[in-house]
Amino acid sequence: MVTPGSRTSRPHLRASDLRGIARLATQATENVTRISEGVHQSVWDTLGVRGGAAPGRTGGLTGFVYASVRGAARIVGKGAEAVLSTFEPMQASPQDAESGSAAREAVLAVMNGVLGDHLVATGNPLATPMTLRRRGEVLDGPAMSSFPDATGKVLLLVHGLCLNEGHWHAHDQGRVVDHGSALAAALDYTPVYVRYNTGLHTSQNGIELSAMLERLVEQWPVPIEELTILAHSMGGLVARSACYQAERDGLRWRGFLKHLVFLGTPHHGTPLERAGNWVDQLLGGMRYTAPFAMLGKLRSAGITDLRYGHVVDEDWQGHDRFHHKADTRQVVPLPDHVACHTVAATAAAKRSATADELIGDGLVPIDSALGQHPDARRTLGFASTSQWIAYRTNHMQLLGSPEVTRQIVEWLTPTNT
Repeated sequence: MVTPGSRTSRPHLRASDLRGIARLATQATENVTRISEGVHQSVWDTLGVRGGAAPGRTGGLTGFVYASVRGAARIVGKGAEAVLSTFEPMQASPQDAESGSAAREAVLAVMNGVLGDHLVATGNPLATPMTLRRRGEVLDGPAMSSFPDATGKVLLLVHGLCLNEGHWHAHDQGRVVDHGSALAAALDYTPVYVRYNTGLHTSQNGIELSAMLERLVEQWPVPIEELTILAHSMGGLVARSACYQAERDGLRWRGFLKHLVFLGTPHHGTPLERAGNWVDQLLGGMRYTAPFAMLGKLRSAGITDLRYGHVVDEDWQGHDRFHHKADTRQVVPLPDHVACHTVAATAAAKRSATADELIGDGLVPIDSALGQHPDARRTLGFASTSQWIAYRTNHMQLLGSPEVTRQIVEWLTPTNT
């Protein structure tokens, strides 16, 4: 069976990968040097030794040495990039320029989740562009208008943080579980998989996804009857953002959307990112640990959006995303005239206050996944019949659970009225 991430034998690394890694290594060297210099100056501050012109910088000969290390790293890095860039035109084929081995793509997915915004901001070739994919290949305009087995029922699958479309092809006790393939077989859906840079703000990805869906509606080879979105984790926030953008811009694709299914989506954020924000404040508040706060601030905009579950630009624009502040998100309800369903998970065998809040699925508390919030304005209006809890299941196991597949099929099966 052909899977979302299936590939013929292809190289794990390409010249552009090595060039991107060289750039990251250069930047890492510079950042480590800045941290070391910051600690050095923190110690000197206690002795009354004057520092350099900028906070956290040393002066005199010491400052010159640190600046020289950073300068040398930049020179070496640019030289390595220049050499490696000469090999890029030697790619075996245009197809190899698009794709690579599953192992390479899994590593890139993690790198983009953790550093994706930085990769984009620095023009790093490791940054993953958003694409629609079918059977492991990019579904661009010509490919979309020509494949013969398209149906009028489109199923869009949106993965979560640090993942890619290949993670929808999962395993459970030796069995292959693929929600997309199961829905194709049971209900005649045509699965289309999104690959995107999960390190960008969720609203940025939502805007781009909305535009891509508009092109999909225009180029689909047969008349579209309905569109269903199945989203895991962060993918649910991106899907909600795309709906918001489409409604604001009056896009056609929004009218085809009939079902929206969330799997472990942190609608109201995740405690792990909120804890990370507290660590930022603790490190930054003490003289000797303040330089190390830079390490915590390497995490991407996509990750910090998970603190409260950001969906729109206004949630983060004009704010320091590392500054500790209360939840000031815009209230964004579920889209109108769409059957919305949500699956939460818990590693526990039954519900309890401790299990719901502290355990959950290991990443997302049950209340957050169900869209429930102490502030009634923020509570998402999932119908009771459209909420389901998977017990003894963690966050990633939602992708490989046959029970989850059965529940999704049940929700999406038309009822006789």
